[in-house]
Amino acid sequence: MIYKSSVVVALILGFVGFKSLQPSITGNDKESLIISAMLQYVENVHYSPKPIDDQLSKFVFKTYLERVDAGKRYFTQADIDQLKQYETQIDDQINERTFDFFNQSMTILDKRMALGEQYYNELIDQPFDLDQNRKIELDEEKKPYAKDEAELKNYWKDFLTYEVITRLDRKIDEQETSKEAKKTEAQLLEDVRKDIKKTFGDWFNRLKKLRRSDRFETYVGSICNYFDPHTDFFNPKEKQDFDINMGGKLEGIGARLQQDGDNIKVSDIVTGGPAWKGKELEANDIILSAAQEGKEAVDLTGMRVDDAVTHIRGKKGTKVTLTVKKQDGTVKQITITRDEVILDESFARSVIFDMPGVINNIGYIKLPKFYSSFEKEDGNSCAVDVAREIEKLKANNVNGIILDLRNNTGGSLNDVVDMSGLFIEEGPIVQVKSRQARPYVHQDRDERVQYAGPLIIMVNNMSASASEIIAAAMQDYGRAVIVGSASTFGKGSVQRFFDLDKAVSGSDELKPLGEIKMSVQKFYRVNGGSTQLKGVIPDVVLPDNYMYIEVGEKEYENAMEWTEIEPQTYAQHVVKIENLPSIVEKSKKRVSGDEHFRRVQENAKRLKKNRDESVVSLSLKDYRSQMDALEKESKKYDELFKADLKGFAIKNLPQDVAGIDADESKKARNDDWFKEMKKDFYLTETMQVMKDMITGEKSFAYLVDKIK
Repeated sequence: MIYKSSVVVALILGFVGFKSLQPSITGNDKESLIISAMLQYVENVHYSPKPIDDQLSKFVFKTYLERVDAGKRYFTQADIDQLKQYETQIDDQINERTFDFFNQSMTILDKRMALGEQYYNELIDQPFDLDQNRKIELDEEKKPYAKDEAELKNYWKDFLTYEVITRLDRKIDEQETSKEAKKTEAQLLEDVRKDIKKTFGDWFNRLKKLRRSDRFETYVGSICNYFDPHTDFFNPKEKQDFDINMGGKLEGIGARLQQDGDNIKVSDIVTGGPAWKGKELEANDIILSAAQEGKEAVDLTGMRVDDAVTHIRGKKGTKVTLTVKKQDGTVKQITITRDEVILDESFARSVIFDMPGVINNIGYIKLPKFYSSFEKEDGNSCAVDVAREIEKLKANNVNGIILDLRNNTGGSLNDVVDMSGLFIEEGPIVQVKSRQARPYVHQDRDERVQYAGPLIIMVNNMSASASEIIAAAMQDYGRAVIVGSASTFGKGSVQRFFDLDKAVSGSDELKPLGEIKMSVQKFYRVNGGSTQLKGVIPDVVLPDNYMYIEVGEKEYENAMEWTEIEPQTYAQHVVKIENLPSIVEKSKKRVSGDEHFRRVQENAKRLKKNRDESVVSLSLKDYRSQMDALEKESKKYDELFKADLKGFAIKNLPQDVAGIDADESKKARNDDWFKEMKKDFYLTETMQVMKDMITGEKSFAYLVDKIK
């Protein structure tokens, strides 16, 4: 299930070719106006609108009920059966601007939430059996609704027992390393009970403050998401928060957050931010609690994102300790010192790699995002900066260049077109198409080839949008070898915000209505295929931790399909890669015998297994044993990126040394970057691929003697 994210992978793009919308809707009911305006925009500008029919009705029925009761702690199966009469009627109600299903669900939900609070109050002060032979299902999609109120009360009992066990487990672990006086298990249990009372007291207070409009936004969002996961409704406050997020005020730790049922999930780590520098917090981590320095932790379970971030953001130099649940099921505490995002960490920079006895003098450019000129004080863009780094590398007579776009979630379209043009004479780079218009082809019109040597582009499953455009273009042209995960992210769509007020004539007393974020265009490769859903499949695929888990666009429900259009005429005469199958086979052979990649594959299987095993024991002893086993397994793989690689040397370009040495903070950041790269075995395998490309291709025969 996809929940509204606080971030969209941004691609800067001109918006042309859409029919002008004239205000035509009137009314005195705000909810009806919102639905009417939203549907008008969908009908006129969505890339692939769907009919308002029973399929939509079934989707909204399921999605809305899952979102308002993500933990299945309120509705019983009898309630769902009672609402079932509306399962194929919601489309009719949308067309008629009636809200029978929504109204009835609200009535039942209010009643069930009151009953849930009653169960909680009855159970929280009773003794908890922490040695029972029972288990709890944590995957809400696998868990059925309680068949009746008696079973619902048992659900609450199991849920609260689980809360007690997990919190008690953490307190026992914390006490083992604490220098403070030790408490008995009974005393710790009483502390846990107090924590739960505080957390759930706040939780029920928040639920009581929810307005009808809050639930209605969830209802409208469920309708929007039927068309695709990136089309969504934003009330005026949410749109303001979205703009703040995209503007770079990123909750104090440099991470973007999203709602995931009752949980707060990390959706993205911001390059150059404190979390990024710490390397511990990762995308898809669940943040369980946040503790300000010297204060008790605040449980974030059940909080809205905007409430949760108030406990995470803070002044520069202060610390926050996050308790997070990792993808492998382990729970860790991560302390982050809040700081400003260091902008130069996100800019293009380069070094030279050497592997004595294998291959030498290979240029490496790291580009964390596709920034554009308006984001940088001196007015440069990433295309200009990458061109400058290429010139510096050429001045050092490098034998090949690796462009690293791993974890680069995109950015400026103009820059990615210009950057692609650095490696070919001229030609089409990407096609952008709206629903009814002919594709607009973005061309490289500069005949100059800035770099004509061996080129590798590194990607992974978080490389998205603009990263996918350049990787696809260079792959289609046969200009570069693409190395990376099984596929890139697969986001080949473009969104634009539309103000619902502009579709409504009059009714000023009911405005503002909010905005809808709509998918209005798709990207297509020059070969006619889309990057949507499939992403870019690298030529050389390397194992990674998520190779057995669906990540990226394909994990989204109702993601737009992969499609294709007419290809463009394209060709380049800079290089000719004729022996790609040989390069691929040689890499496969190396990887199959490499200890690092063998352990990566083991870890990937472990992550998949742990994600699939969603049942845990309600016995404290058994639970601690299960968590200890997970922790031990996790630690085995923590060492994967801890050791320096042998026979791998890195050096700054001579042109950069003076500037780095003159600035202590820049020197420290450069040292940290070197330490990170020296442990990255994906780089050394990519160097081996570079050697195979140079030694196996006629286009690079002139370099064979130079690389040794």
